[in-house]
Amino acid sequence: MKLLSSIVVTLRKPLLVIWIILAVILSYLAIQLPSKLNGDGFEMDGDYKIVQKELSDTFELPKSSLLVLFQKEKNQSETDFKNEINTALQDLSHLKITESIQSPLDNPKLYKDGYAYTILSFNKSESNMSQQVKKVRETMEKYDGSMVTGAPVIREDMNKASQDDLKKAELIGLPVAIVVLLFAFGSVVASIVPILIGAVTVLSSFGILTLLGEKLNLSIFLLNVVPMVGLALSIDFALLFINRYREEFTGANKYEAIRKTVMTAGRSILFSALCVFIGLAAMMVIKIDIFQTVAIGGMVVVTLAVITSLTLLPALLMLLGNKLNKGMLIKSKNKGTNGWRKFAESVMKRPIIITLFALSILVIGILPVQNIRLAIPDSDSLPKEYDSRKALDIIQDKFLEKDSSTVYIVAERKGSWVDSEGLKDLEKLVNELEKDDMVSEVESLYSYSGTKTSVELEMALKNPQSKQSLEPVLKQFIKEEKLLLPVTLSKQDSSDEAKDWIRDWSEKDWDYPLTFGGSVKFNQEIFDEIFEKLPIGMAIILISTYIILMIGFRSVIIPLKAIIMNVIGLSSTFGILVWLFQEGHFGLSQSDIALVLPVFVFSLVFGLSMDYEVFLISRIHEIYNKTGNNDEATAAGLASTSKIITSAALIMIVITGAFAFTGVVPVKQIGIGIALAIFIDATIIRMLLVPALMKLLGDWNWWMPFVTKQKPEMKKAAGE
Repeated sequence: MKLLSSIVVTLRKPLLVIWIILAVILSYLAIQLPSKLNGDGFEMDGDYKIVQKELSDTFELPKSSLLVLFQKEKNQSETDFKNEINTALQDLSHLKITESIQSPLDNPKLYKDGYAYTILSFNKSESNMSQQVKKVRETMEKYDGSMVTGAPVIREDMNKASQDDLKKAELIGLPVAIVVLLFAFGSVVASIVPILIGAVTVLSSFGILTLLGEKLNLSIFLLNVVPMVGLALSIDFALLFINRYREEFTGANKYEAIRKTVMTAGRSILFSALCVFIGLAAMMVIKIDIFQTVAIGGMVVVTLAVITSLTLLPALLMLLGNKLNKGMLIKSKNKGTNGWRKFAESVMKRPIIITLFALSILVIGILPVQNIRLAIPDSDSLPKEYDSRKALDIIQDKFLEKDSSTVYIVAERKGSWVDSEGLKDLEKLVNELEKDDMVSEVESLYSYSGTKTSVELEMALKNPQSKQSLEPVLKQFIKEEKLLLPVTLSKQDSSDEAKDWIRDWSEKDWDYPLTFGGSVKFNQEIFDEIFEKLPIGMAIILISTYIILMIGFRSVIIPLKAIIMNVIGLSSTFGILVWLFQEGHFGLSQSDIALVLPVFVFSLVFGLSMDYEVFLISRIHEIYNKTGNNDEATAAGLASTSKIITSAALIMIVITGAFAFTGVVPVKQIGIGIALAIFIDATIIRMLLVPALMKLLGDWNWWMPFVTKQKPEMKKAAGE
């Protein structure tokens, strides 16, 4: 850090010039980021992906589809309604962009109670459908009561909603953050500097991610996660850095003040960022695109937050000099520090009672966790006013069975499926499936031909007349050595029973391999990947954080205590989120918890809360080394850092909590989750548990085996 401080002081002007050039270039690239983002990121390599490719490449099923919903108006006759549908379908056909159009006028299953919908099939992947979506939407604009939906449309709407949410959150969060900074610093200029650093960090991160987007499949949630983390962390770092700089710069040499600040606050920032970085990097073990790309985006923005805080910020402070305190509106008072000290001392007088009280509150918060229901975000994540969500809700409610799902089974065997042996194998497989209590239907050559045994089916295939009628079915379900069996289950695709069914059938031994696909398999693979890899990711975070803090504080107890408190605090956060969202309190719509939320909040907040832990314990450790008195060090450390930590936590809560007013449900849950976790950490843990446990453990806080620590008296005698 000493070398870095010298470099920053010596090269302050070149650093400013370099940052100005970089900020301009990367900001230009940042504008292009939304066009590089694809979907919600719930993609992974597995059987689901393999079967999807087989369905389109081998069995020639459409790669993607759009649904157009028609609603009959009150005064519209049935004939006029049908004529309108017919005209709309002709307009869509004239676009010449579809592979096929399923008309509700020909298929009664698509027409019901004044509602009808058509299925437009395309031979393009969902991620390459933007032009087709645009043309279909433009065509349907003149038809009142029509709405377009489907996966490609929801993907685009999710992108738009994410951008709108980002603007809304910034309009709410940034002004409030400036007010908090104004109360923390008292100066207008000093309050604006952290916001400027945060803006440069986020825009630069977006620019770098735009370049990475050329080669990586990036999730649209980056638009929300990167600013959420980047702004909060950059402003926090700047707040800590400027506060320490103002302490050091008391009319003395500003260059020396910067050197000391980089070596003290800079060290805390580096340790804090490392904890956050590890928390994000641990998500990489989960091989699902959303975790991979959000981890990459998070690591990029954390890295840039450190670089801007330790290079751009000090260079800017040296440029401003005394102007940093320009526009002083609120004069600093020392009464606040005395108040925090009295509060810490009052807590330390009753450490056992305070500890039990704080833990009781946290345990009450933890209780609802046992009822948590996790779900993969889908169209329900969109705000209710979006037509794509409205249309899909109507189609699912009016036309689709609520308690059913389809599994696609692809079977491959050597030889033909239509010879004697092949038909016997097919009969055996179909019979086994039909015996299963959860299977309500199996589409196969047997169901379409009306035959029950392989002998009957073989005879039907040998008969020229019946074979001709079965030819379309043969082409649909059999391609050389591969067989397709659509299986309907009597459970929803997201149900535990359906996922268990897939797991059980995947483990069965057959003479030929079976590969499973469909939405049930998609859900099962995503859930299994997360629950299998999450313990590994958590272990990486916990062990790495423990080692980093142990080295930083030369203590075995301090990092262990910090980790345990963090885990308890986060568990309480998850319980409160279950109470808020699943039970619909405080005006929130009832919704399951997004599957990504526990991973994101744990990975992000564990590192972010360590930010305050490092800053607080660093100061306590610094005073303890001078005095050798644990109680004095705890009280003095809390008194000197509480105002700035509270301000930093408040900014974090404001920036992330602003996403509570957004429309995309997973983003709303993550924003509230992070804000709530930081609030619990800054109040119950930091203000109550930390001083109480520091008092109870006494000098054991600083125990480190195999290390002999000098007493303060010995240091003084040695000339220290």
